Amino acid sequence: GMWEAVKRVWASKWGERAFYSCRRAGVHHGDVRMAVLVQPLVEAEYAFVSHTVNPANNDPKEMYVEVVVGQGEALVGNHPGRALGFTCSKDGGGGSKICSAPSKSVSLEGSGLIFRSDSNAEDLPGFAGAGLFESVPMVEHGRRTLSYRHEKLIHDSGFTTDMMKKVGEVSAAVEVAMGGVPQDIEGCVVGGEVFVVQTRPQVGV
Repeated sequence: GMWEAVKRVWASKWGERAFYSCRRAGVHHGDVRMAVLVQPLVEAEYAFVSHTVNPANNDPKEMYVEVVVGQGEALVGNHPGRALGFTCSKDGGGGSKICSAPSKSVSLEGSGLIFRSDSNAEDLPGFAGAGLFESVPMVEHGRRTLSYRHEKLIHDSGFTTDMMKKVGEVSAAVEVAMGGVPQDIEGCVVGGEVFVVQTRPQVGV
């Protein structure tokens, strides 16, 4: 039930990965505060994470985005394989440049509610807590084995170019709306429309 899902997310603060990551970063485990977000789960066709300052070179004019087929937990939950990665400029000039081809073997699908961690770890000096804690769907995600032979993300360049452009525009607009502070943004694409699920100040810039 709902309360069990809340407890699972909250308890993930004491998970092995979170505990050792905090210790390695020199963060006292007692300083990490955990809240639980309850959100409707958008039935995503594609999910993305945007960094509005490219973390590879800290260029404030360039964004870096990763995209996967299906729900974003395949991306933020460290499932095996790579996302489609691309860079784009905030002013929209020069188009997008693909950095990595997707190789995630599974697409996660589902609907209903999802219970997600929201800790203060992202705001602690020198420490990024994103991905350390659990997200728990009310109904377990369905899994679909991906065949990239039939995936538009690979074979329809017009579709992919248009989606990268839309995600880039929305990501740049979110940064502006947040006062120009660089952002880590999670979102999804459904029927060509871009949805922002959450945003927070970008770590490490």
